[in-house]
Amino acid sequence: MRRSNGAAPVTASRRPRFGLRAVFGVAALLWVSLALADDATGWLQQAAAAAKQLNYSGTLVYQHDGRVETSRVIHMVDTTGEHEKLVNLDGPAREVIRNNEQVRCYYPDAKIIRIEPRTYRNAFPSLLPQQLDTLAAYYFFRKAEIARIAGLETQAYVFEPKDGMRYGHKLWADLTSGLLLKAQLMNDRNVPIEQFVFTDIQIGIKIERDTVRPSFRPPPADWEMRESLPGDVVQQDTGWLVKELPPGFSKIVEGYRTLRGKVAPVAHLVFSDGLVAVSVFVEPMPQAPQLIGLSQQGGINVYSRQLNDHLVTVLGETPGATVRQIAYSVAHR
Repeated sequence: MRRSNGAAPVTASRRPRFGLRAVFGVAALLWVSLALADDATGWLQQAAAAAKQLNYSGTLVYQHDGRVETSRVIHMVDTTGEHEKLVNLDGPAREVIRNNEQVRCYYPDAKIIRIEPRTYRNAFPSLLPQQLDTLAAYYFFRKAEIARIAGLETQAYVFEPKDGMRYGHKLWADLTSGLLLKAQLMNDRNVPIEQFVFTDIQIGIKIERDTVRPSFRPPPADWEMRESLPGDVVQQDTGWLVKELPPGFSKIVEGYRTLRGKVAPVAHLVFSDGLVAVSVFVEPMPQAPQLIGLSQQGGINVYSRQLNDHLVTVLGETPGATVRQIAYSVAHR
């Protein structure tokens, strides 16, 4: 029987073709998603391996909150592992020496040597295991443009957050070696709020071991050796917790911290997803009026709220929604 519009009747034999087309379409999308995930993981592993296994020397510029810091970076590998030296070229004198996971910072003006934890900021262009895990799990990955950086051809990669609870990242890697040459932290308006970039670099060169030793060897007798805790926090149970953390965040520090202008130490908790850290401060409600709600300091979002007779302040390089969620999840045990 013919239909009045002239269309052929839909028969049982034709339905499966449409269904198979849909199935193949879904399968193709799934295959592409898995391929992109594999591509992201493979590229991240290549970038991490390059930073760990290659000798390189260059000038690194760090831009953040309207400030610019320039450093000289030397990285070499021998049979005992990785050795790295970073020397500030402007601002206060500082020299950072890393031997594998041990990091020592020399401050000649203050005559202090600090033993510090290795963090994202003193790791670039390395990618730490926590960073690899976070980028692979909580971000969409795509290739971007080819760009010339420090005289070398690079491939740009973009990591866009899946959940809106963290900022995006754009990374540029040398096409030949895979080494990261530039990294940007992008806010929710896709504006860079932090950037590392090599302005010149030599990769795969011969570097002598003495080149990455501290300039102050041995340190003068009047220098002081200090072991730093993250944020100089006196670690102990504060009685405070965050009930609903954004996915991927976990507590890395809890304790009390003495802040300028505060009479008593303030409870301080730090949470991280491996890429960024969020600080939570809890203190008795001050007598003076306080700014309540969301505010911004450079690339840092700050959210404050009153919780009974306490003031809760949360800050971090994350979207405002993240610090707000954490602030409203703070509770006393």
